[in-house]
Amino acid sequence: MICLGIDTSNSPLSIALAKDQTVLIEEISNLKINHSLTAMPAIEEMMKKANVMPADLTHIAVAQGPGSYTGVRIGLTIAKTLAWSLKIPLHMVSSLKVLAANGQYFDGIICPVMDARRGTAFTGAYRGGTLEEVIADRHSDFKDFLKILKSLNEPVLFTGEDAAVHEKAIREIMGDTAFFSAPQNRLPRASHLIMLAQQTEAKDVHFAVPEYQRITEAEANYLKSQDGQSI
Repeated sequence: MICLGIDTSNSPLSIALAKDQTVLIEEISNLKINHSLTAMPAIEEMMKKANVMPADLTHIAVAQGPGSYTGVRIGLTIAKTLAWSLKIPLHMVSSLKVLAANGQYFDGIICPVMDARRGTAFTGAYRGGTLEEVIADRHSDFKDFLKILKSLNEPVLFTGEDAAVHEKAIREIMGDTAFFSAPQNRLPRASHLIMLAQQTEAKDVHFAVPEYQRITEAEANYLKSQDGQSI
C-alpha cells in the first residue's frame, strides 16, 4: 500500500507519502502562499523525490475540513481527481482530528483549535492515547466551548497554531488544567492523516464533500436575502 496524504485545510500545507506503516517522505510548509498555486506542484516534486509514480499510489487520504473554505476545497479537489483518475480509494479525515494527533500521547483531553474570527473557533475534543471523540467537531463561540471543557474536570492539551490566538481566554477559563503543545507540534502532519485514514472506510468520489461545520458566506448572504420572503 502506498498512500498520498494531503492537508490544505488551513494556512499550512502538509503532504506525505507512506508505504504500509512507514512514512517515506513528509513535507510541511507554513509560508501563507495560496494552495491553489503550490499544492499540486509540491505533490509532484515530493513524489519525484520519493521515486513514486502516480500509478504506484494505492490510496489517497485528505483532510475534509473544517478550516478555510478555499483550502478545504483545493485539497479535496486534488484528492478526488487523483482517486478518480487512478481508480483508487479515497479516504477522508477531520482536519481537527489530524491536529489532535499531534498530542496523541497526552494523558487527558486534546483540543485542536482553528480560529474562525469574531470570538468563534472550529474545535472539538479527543481522548489522549486513543483519539476517541469526546466532543464532536463544531463551530461555536470559543469561550462557551471552554466552559464545556472545564466542566469535564480533566487536563486539556490545546494544539494548533490558533491556540495562541485564544490563549488569554483559555488561561482565564481553564486555569491550571490547560496545557499547550510546543510550537513545532502545532502544525498539521499529513503522516498523521494517512495513519488515521487507515481506520476509515473509503468514500465514493462522487459523493465526497467537505465538512465546513458552518455555512459559507455566500449561503449566509442568500439566506439573509430570503429572510421574510414567502416561498
